[in-house]
Amino acid sequence: MEFSSYRQKLKKHQTPQKGDYYNMDRDVAKQYVKDQLEWYLRQQGINTRKPFFCLNPDHADSNPSMSYDRKRNKVHCFSCGADYDIIDLIKIDYGLMDDKDAFRKAYELYRVELDHVNYEHAKNVFSEKPAAPEVQKPDKSEQKGQDYTDYFLQAHSNIGNTDYLQKRGLTAATIERFKLGYEESFNKGTGGAVWKVIVIPTTKYTYTVRNTDQSVDKKNRIRKVGNNVLFNIGALSGKSPVFVVEGELDALSIIEAGGEAVALGSTANYHKFVKYLQERDIKTPLIALALDNDEDGKKTTDNIIKELGDYKKAAVVTLPDIYGDYKDANDMLINDKQGLIDEVIGVNNILNQEKEKAAEEYQKNNVANHIDDFLNGIKASANTPFIPTGFSELDKVLDGGLYEGLYIVGAISSLGKTTYIMQIADQIAQDGNDVLIFSLEMARTEIMAKSISRLTMLDCLAKDSDYKLAKTSRGITTGKKYEIYSQEEKKLIQKCVLQYAEYGSRIYITEGIGDIGVDQVKEAVKTHISITGRKPIVIIDYLQILAPYDMKASDKQNTDKAVLELKRLSRDYKIPVIGISSLNRQNYNAPISMEAFKESGAIEYSSDVLIGLQLKGVGSKDFDVNTAKKKHPREVEVVILKNRNGSTGDRVDYEYYSMFNYFREIPPHELAFEDGEELSPPNKDGFRQVMNGKTPFDK
Repeated sequence: MEFSSYRQKLKKHQTPQKGDYYNMDRDVAKQYVKDQLEWYLRQQGINTRKPFFCLNPDHADSNPSMSYDRKRNKVHCFSCGADYDIIDLIKIDYGLMDDKDAFRKAYELYRVELDHVNYEHAKNVFSEKPAAPEVQKPDKSEQKGQDYTDYFLQAHSNIGNTDYLQKRGLTAATIERFKLGYEESFNKGTGGAVWKVIVIPTTKYTYTVRNTDQSVDKKNRIRKVGNNVLFNIGALSGKSPVFVVEGELDALSIIEAGGEAVALGSTANYHKFVKYLQERDIKTPLIALALDNDEDGKKTTDNIIKELGDYKKAAVVTLPDIYGDYKDANDMLINDKQGLIDEVIGVNNILNQEKEKAAEEYQKNNVANHIDDFLNGIKASANTPFIPTGFSELDKVLDGGLYEGLYIVGAISSLGKTTYIMQIADQIAQDGNDVLIFSLEMARTEIMAKSISRLTMLDCLAKDSDYKLAKTSRGITTGKKYEIYSQEEKKLIQKCVLQYAEYGSRIYITEGIGDIGVDQVKEAVKTHISITGRKPIVIIDYLQILAPYDMKASDKQNTDKAVLELKRLSRDYKIPVIGISSLNRQNYNAPISMEAFKESGAIEYSSDVLIGLQLKGVGSKDFDVNTAKKKHPREVEVVILKNRNGSTGDRVDYEYYSMFNYFREIPPHELAFEDGEELSPPNKDGFRQVMNGKTPFDK
């Protein structure tokens, strides 16, 4: 996410949140709060660059007569002569009579805590439990080494011997807050050179020095003592947005402009920042990447975004143009302080807008706001309550048929799971519903041939004739065989082709081998609805060979992603989506279970209905899968493994005529059992329930 035009979005700045306080001595504190006048005015919605209505309560100003005097740090009315600083305004706004009370209120507003014993406070600043939030507690890996607290105190006491920091745009309040120091004889330069340096504490064990001699090259300007750590990392634990910059001086510049900032220390240190975010529950609502305005800064920003990936704990945005023509935050602070202040305020205001928007969106989630949608949904569903599968016993189990949701059907190889679902597709189409089939393994002609083959057998059964006249798929598509068929056989095929054509106008088959993914499925559904005005049932054959989202990801990761997206598809369009799935090979001789589904835990958790096909008797002592497959017809049962809105464990029995691609559903009253076997008690709808995980076939 990028923000590029803060100045256009500028509104009033928010009062700093209560929380951690800045410790200062009295003189520094007074100057600090007086410096907040422009901020205070902006908090009132006042544009300090234009005249505004007089703030004197006794002046009924009809025209904007008051202006902000930046040099004097006061406001002045050219009509009544009122001349106020921030303390005067606080007294007016809060009904205070005494300057002491006004300063006390200002300290509260701007999180200032008077420090009466400076030396002891400074000791605390670099302790493992810092009194000031701006000094980070070192990580365990950084707690080994020399304690530099006394050195920092000495260097800080010498800060009056240089005006370097003032020339860099920093005020006494910022210098005091971070206990910045000065040393005239730093001897860790290259070749034993002695530097005059600014000392910037980072932890009690680490610090950065900056050579005040600007004539030396950049490489000989900065040195790190101790580990290279992130500066002011504790700011990420606050409630304000945080700018992420390169150098400590840039972070101090952002802070000088009224923001909060963390410095990487160097661009090579960005891995530590990424790791810090990934390992912690960061509460900061906005993290703004504002690195140097050069190629190295842009490259590092890209690297951070790439490594963070789908990081959701904090909103991370990039600010590619925040500094305009300036190199970095400090360069802008020196040359255009007001511009930098405006940019910082802009980020805060955008955050406030986003927070308000997020709050509004969140409130929309309460149930009261969805009552109308709920009632309208009931009215809409009255017209299309469900879609029957064409298998009466299965429909009983599914409370009438198919609803909006994700249905996953699995079975071992060559058991007929594709044929079973294609028969359901035909039966749904015959009932006047559209079906989109995405066949990733089987050609369109194969699917069509299977359907026509099934119709030939159904025609034979309807006439109580010998179903040997029925034709296999190959018997229909092989031209040489057709030439030798009898007239009766040819008429049967022709009849069934015409019958298939009648409802085939409702069936749409898309072929693909490795080139169809969920995105293509989504687009096809969208196109179908836009052209026909009808919502289809979607069938995916099969899940594990959908085109992967990521070639580098594992099969499981890609299948998980596909399942989640198909679930979203069913929800977005309020349609049934059926996915056919393979099973793990180790489950071929065992009763089917949710754990048997191949390559995906998402199948178990994201599916609304999970259906397994298995050979009858699987799991019994003498069961052999190959022997069971050779039976004609095969004895197959459908097991409801999961039903989000209904019961689980229900079973429906079938005879599977594999030669003719036909499943015949067996009503419970037709079931026959061997001597000594008992049928488990039927439920209210007449089909059997699993008792203690077993059926009459389990030994």
